[in-house]
Amino acid sequence: MKILAVCGMGFGSSMVLRMTIESVLKELGVNASVTTSDIGMAKSETADVIVTSSEFSNLLKDKGVPIIEIKNYVDKQEMKEKLITFLPK
Repeated sequence: MKILAVCGMGFGSSMVLRMTIESVLKELGVNASVTTSDIGMAKSETADVIVTSSEFSNLLKDKGVPIIEIKNYVDKQEMKEKLITFLPK
C-alpha cells in the first residue's frame, strides 16, 4: 500500500503528516510506504490513499483515489480513526 502525504510546498506539513501516519501504522502493525509531495506534484503521483488537509483535498478529487482529510496533523487518534478504514484487512 502506498500512502501519499500532501501539503502546499511538500516540505513541512507533509513531513509532519508522514511522521504521524508512520507512527499510527507502526502501532497497528501495518507495513505501508508513506511518501510526501507538494500539491502540484501530487496530481501526477500514484497512491492508494492520499492524506491532506481539506484545503487541498478538493484539488485532488479528480485523481480517483480515496482522500483522507486531516484537521490536526499531529493528532494520532484522528489519524488512526480516519486511516484505519482504508487499510488492508
